Amino acid sequence: MKRVVLIRHGESTWNKENRFTGWTDVDLTEKGVEEAHKAGKLLKKEGFQFEKAFTSYLKRAVKTLNVVLDEMDLDWIPVEKTWRLNEKHYGMLQGLNKSETAQKYGDEQVLIWRRSYDVPPTPLAKDDERSPFMDARYKGIEEKDLPLTESLKETVDRILPYWNDVVVPEMKEKYNEVIVAAHGNSLRGIIKHLKGISNENIVSLNLPTAVPYVFEFDDNMNLVKDYFLGDPEEIKKLMDAVANQAKK
Repeated sequence: MKRVVLIRHGESTWNKENRFTGWTDVDLTEKGVEEAHKAGKLLKKEGFQFEKAFTSYLKRAVKTLNVVLDEMDLDWIPVEKTWRLNEKHYGMLQGLNKSETAQKYGDEQVLIWRRSYDVPPTPLAKDDERSPFMDARYKGIEEKDLPLTESLKETVDRILPYWNDVVVPEMKEKYNEVIVAAHGNSLRGIIKHLKGISNENIVSLNLPTAVPYVFEFDDNMNLVKDYFLGDPEEIKKLMDAVANQAKK
């Protein structure tokens, strides 16, 4: 049996302020750090022994992973960072308050921007200060690959080559357990692929912060089962809270 744990970062400062974050590099709140500690303790208690970790270029995911590994005494394992695990790029919505945006454009339109499969928000200008073209960490990436906005479909399109060409082969050849610390939408893309969720039904999948989601595979990386670690009622409440973030 092989296991991959997907974990969304802990609460960020813009989660707390109910803002669209995307590729903006905001930090964890104190609550977010505590959520990461709780996740690490739970994973250690359940006997997980990760051999490698994957995360994005954004500090809220990186710091969540660092805390989890520290709690598990696994600080020494290799960690691979990739921009391909970054959050969905929210274009011109980045930095805006979700509830205020819903008041202006309506709940339905904001739900489409947040959760629909193939409708991206309005793109940023290339020279906008929020643009990845203005950020040193993306200088080595081909211009055609850098987004100025993204739908979930486009997010999936940049994540799946990394999943299929890097994570899956390494799981088949080297590792039995890995952890992927990333973001709500980048992880939704992986989950959609693994579980065969339809374009319509992916809208209703809401991932809570810092709750480990375990996927068990056979040796050929065929999915056997998946489950969240933690109290089901508490996880349901956290999911509902995520779903209600962008309502008026």
